[in-house]
Amino acid sequence: MFDKVSPAENPDKPERAKKRILPQLRRTKPEHHVGLKPRVGWHRRNFLSEVVWPSLFERRTGERRSPEFPELKSGQVALTWIGHASFLIQAPGVNLLIDPNWARWLKVIKRMREPGLELHALPDIDAVLITHAHFDHLDKRTLRKVAAEQPIVVPRNVGRLVHGLGFDRVHELEVWESMQLGPVKVTMTPAHHWGARMLADSHRGFGGFIIEVEGRSIFHCGDSAYFPGFAEIGKRVPVDVALLPIGAYDPPSGREVHMTPEEALRAFVELGAQTFVPMHYGTFRLSYEPAWEPPSRLIECAGSAGLLERVCFLREGEPRVF
Repeated sequence: MFDKVSPAENPDKPERAKKRILPQLRRTKPEHHVGLKPRVGWHRRNFLSEVVWPSLFERRTGERRSPEFPELKSGQVALTWIGHASFLIQAPGVNLLIDPNWARWLKVIKRMREPGLELHALPDIDAVLITHAHFDHLDKRTLRKVAAEQPIVVPRNVGRLVHGLGFDRVHELEVWESMQLGPVKVTMTPAHHWGARMLADSHRGFGGFIIEVEGRSIFHCGDSAYFPGFAEIGKRVPVDVALLPIGAYDPPSGREVHMTPEEALRAFVELGAQTFVPMHYGTFRLSYEPAWEPPSRLIECAGSAGLLERVCFLREGEPRVF
């Protein structure tokens, strides 16, 4: 467990740290907020009958493993994909969870693949990071189970959703704000998405995270449609491993709120990252495209671009050292 948590920019000002933990609520929409108006003709398809209802009769696939977490040397990091956008990130003496979600249902949306490991198989977690408040990324039941008086980091106006779940400190970050969690530097990055959990809370922030530890950098995109901001992220912080979403690009509303595999590959190139780890596909049917399509399209476009060897598909529950 980390002994000290402080803002990276001003570690000598603890009074500022307190203000950052509980900022004043602002109800303005964050920058890069996507439009909420459905695409023309969205009602011609029926998501309930085409996707939700048939999935109820499909068996869940995948398995919950009992992984042996690697002993890491200085300069090494390990990633374990839990499924969807959930990852365990490890460095020597450090265990972080990002967007942990062990839920079997998102309301009426069935989880189609088992989480990669059991919750009780996790190592002691030093901190939790949440990219935004959507139910597939912020699952309160999971957070209650992993909370053990460690800090949790969330975007602005999301802190009130996680208070009282068992974390000792709740830190809200603005886009491009950084803070130090023990040996780990965490920076919130922009995204092109939205953060509302319900209909009337579009003021909630959203974004991704750059995690810097042991001289390595990992970028977790959160959810995002494609936008020019990926190039800026890569210019600000060189990225070793980019965790990028490739699914849910054909949603019921027809809005452009997630990247296609081709757009995710473009984002990877503009980031200037070394390794592309795909995520946000196959676990929950949030969109019309079949589960097999996102990885298939990514393999095809990455192969055509000569980048396939830099794409690293992870199996749920199997740690990979980078």
